[in-house]
Amino acid sequence: MRNRAFSLMLLLALQSSALFAQTKTLVPLGGNAFITRPAGAQEELVDDTGLHNWTSNKAIASVYFYAKRPGKLELSLVGALNGATRSTVEVSIAGQRRLASLSGSATSSFHVGTFNIARPGYVKVDLRGVSSDGDYYGDISGLEVGGSAVDAGLVFANDPANFYWSRRGPSGHLGFAVPDNTEYFYNEVTVPRGFDPIGSYFMANGFGQGYFGIQVNSASERRVLFSVWDSPAGKTTLLKKGADVIAQDFGGEGTGGQSFLRYGWKPGHTYRFITRARPDGQGNTLFSAWFGTPCLLGYGDCQWKFIATWKYEGVSTYQKGVYSFIESFNPDLGYLDRMALYGNQWAIGSNGAWSEVKSARFTVDATASNRQRLDITGGAIAPAFYLRNTGFFDHSATPGTSFTRSRSWFKPRVDLGALPEE
Repeated sequence: MRNRAFSLMLLLALQSSALFAQTKTLVPLGGNAFITRPAGAQEELVDDTGLHNWTSNKAIASVYFYAKRPGKLELSLVGALNGATRSTVEVSIAGQRRLASLSGSATSSFHVGTFNIARPGYVKVDLRGVSSDGDYYGDISGLEVGGSAVDAGLVFANDPANFYWSRRGPSGHLGFAVPDNTEYFYNEVTVPRGFDPIGSYFMANGFGQGYFGIQVNSASERRVLFSVWDSPAGKTTLLKKGADVIAQDFGGEGTGGQSFLRYGWKPGHTYRFITRARPDGQGNTLFSAWFGTPCLLGYGDCQWKFIATWKYEGVSTYQKGVYSFIESFNPDLGYLDRMALYGNQWAIGSNGAWSEVKSARFTVDATASNRQRLDITGGAIAPAFYLRNTGFFDHSATPGTSFTRSRSWFKPRVDLGALPEE
């Protein structure tokens, strides 16, 4: 009887061990990790294969994944030592710190310990080197995650072919329905303070053939960017541009004409955008853009800066597919929070009639729709819409949702006929 009871206990233990093994998940660092605390002239980097060149004990690599339920988290580091035989790494989650010992030269799973996850949502795992008998702390390719917090599943970037896009983060769009024969579209954008990291693009006026908005290109440079794609019928050509505007061809994600103005726009200020789509009577469309500096209710020193006019060949159209979007274009900074308010949208017809646009449809890009990242949302706050992305926050709006804002506080005071074109 005793032997039978022992056999039953052994069977249950083996089944429990097998179940635990089945619920372990490997989270690759390649698409889910960032160097979140650089150490001056640090060499640490994250590429598609994981964390490398880990030399500084001040550098922190952060790994993110979404846990659908709270519970226990059993964690191990997967990697290998290179140029060392032993190192110690501190692993932290929400103030809980554990030390992991790495040894040997082969790729292995190094046990870290158990953590408590208090709520569902994004989990941030911080890795910091403590000691090493070699040049650096190790090459880490993944986190092996088990425990009750994993039972309901995890969400993380699991498509190696798209790790670059996953690290950039998801993009969100506001689609605006405008009347037929809309020639001009007016929009305003305000980026709150603290939500404008390097690598951000807050696109105000998009249309089927191009887009217009503001970027953060570096610590010292910001731009107003207006681009028009090449048409299937031929190359998009520049007709005119404003003072200090740089115009050139662009490639990469498609080809076309790009024009930009280096301009030190600031968070907390509201900027104005006008795009125009005008058939030229010869089967082509002329797309123009103007950028408005901040001013109060349309009074005072309300300057308009002409950006450019591009000729789009073989298509004669007014404004169609009008939208705004938010984007991170720096994969190393795709963990930082971004947000913008979009307000006071107006469509102006070819007959000169103004109509306010108070509804928008929220959509997302493939990174979000394929559930590689969930940190994208949008909505309406009083007389403005908003978009927010990256930052690994927990709440996300449902794609396809339509938002409605309240009426604008004022109609723009703009003399369209007096807009500069030089």
